[in-house]
Amino acid sequence: MTPAARVAAAIDILDLWIAGDPIEKLLTNWSRRSRFAGSKDRAALRDLVFEALRNRNSFAALGGALTGRGLMLGLLRARGDDPDQYFTGEGYGPSQLDAIERAVPVSSEACDFPDWIVPDLKSALGDEFGAIERAMRQRAPLFLRVNSAKASVGKVITALAKDGIDAQPHPLSPNAIEVTSNPRRFASSDVYHDGLAEIQDVASQAVADLVPAEGRLLDFCAGGGGKSLALAARGAKVTAHDISVARMKDIPERAERAGVKIVVCAPENLSAQKKFDVVFADAPCSGAGSWRRDPEGKWRLTQERLDELLRSQSEVLDASATYVADGGVLVYATCSLLAQENQDQIASFLLRNTDWAVQSQKHFTPLQGGDGFYVAILARG
Repeated sequence: MTPAARVAAAIDILDLWIAGDPIEKLLTNWSRRSRFAGSKDRAALRDLVFEALRNRNSFAALGGALTGRGLMLGLLRARGDDPDQYFTGEGYGPSQLDAIERAVPVSSEACDFPDWIVPDLKSALGDEFGAIERAMRQRAPLFLRVNSAKASVGKVITALAKDGIDAQPHPLSPNAIEVTSNPRRFASSDVYHDGLAEIQDVASQAVADLVPAEGRLLDFCAGGGGKSLALAARGAKVTAHDISVARMKDIPERAERAGVKIVVCAPENLSAQKKFDVVFADAPCSGAGSWRRDPEGKWRLTQERLDELLRSQSEVLDASATYVADGGVLVYATCSLLAQENQDQIASFLLRNTDWAVQSQKHFTPLQGGDGFYVAILARG
C-alpha cells in the first residue's frame, strides 16, 4: 500500500468509529477484507488510527472537522507533512483537498480529554495537568519486566540485542527495561519464549514493587496476572483470583514460562481459603492513567460508567479486606489519575472501617515515563 492508500483506509475506519463501532473490531474486519495488505501495512494503519484517537480533539481542530478525513488532515499537519502529498485523488488515495480544507485553522489549541472529565482531572493533577495532557497524546513506550527468577536486566538487554531489539534500564523499577527500537519483534524473541521478560508497564511494575511479597498473597483482581507474576518472582506465595475466571485463563501458561508457581482460584472457591498475609486489590477503574494505550477508552467513558466503577471499587475494597489475616495488609491500586477512584475511595473506606489506617500511598503519572497509577497500603489500626 502507498502512504496515501493507508491514509484513505484510516479515514474509512475512523468514520465508522465516530459512528459508534469499536476500533479493534474495525481494524480486524479491515485486515480480513484486505488480504493484499502486508504486516507493515497493517501496523502502519494501526499506528495512524491510534495516533488519531489519542489526539482526537486537537487533530479535529487542525483538520477542521471531527471526521475521519479531518482527523487525518490534522494528523498530517501536526507532523509537519504536506497534505497534498497524500490527498491526491489518484489511485487509492483520498480525494484532493477542497478550499475549506486548505484554509489553515485559526487555532489548533484543543484539549485531548473529554470535556466533562477535564474539571476532575485538573483538580486531581493541579499544575501538572497541562504537561500530563500533552504526554498522553504520545504513544506509550514498550516496557518489559525482567523475570528476576531467571535473568538479570543486563542479560536480557544483551539477549534482546541479538534479535535486533534495543533496550535500556528504566529508573522507576529495578527490573524494568524500556524497548527503544523494534518493539514488535519482542513477541517472537527468545527472551519472550524463554520467560526471561514479560510486557508490563513500568509504573505497574513500580506499584508491584511496593506490595509486600512475604507469606501468602491474594491477588484479588488478578486479570491476566501481570502483577501476580511480578510478585511470585519476588518470592510471594500467590493465589490469583478474579470475578471473571476467563480473564485468568493465560496465567498457568505464563507462570510456567516464567518458572513460578501461582494458584488460580475461582470466585466460588475463595471462601474456603484461609486468610492472607497480603491482599492486593488492583481494582477495575476508568483506566484514565493508561489512555495512551487505550485511547478509545477515554472517549467511551461516561459519567454513568464512572459512577458504576466507583461503586464497584467500594465493593472491591470492602470484600478484599475480609480476606486479610490479623497483622496483614491490604493494598489498593488503580491505573487512574482521578481522585474519586483513588484517595477519595480510601477516605470513604476508612469512614466505613474505622479500625483501618493508611500506612502509605503513592501516585505515578506519565511524566515519570509509564502509565498513571495510584497505590495505597492499609493495615488495621
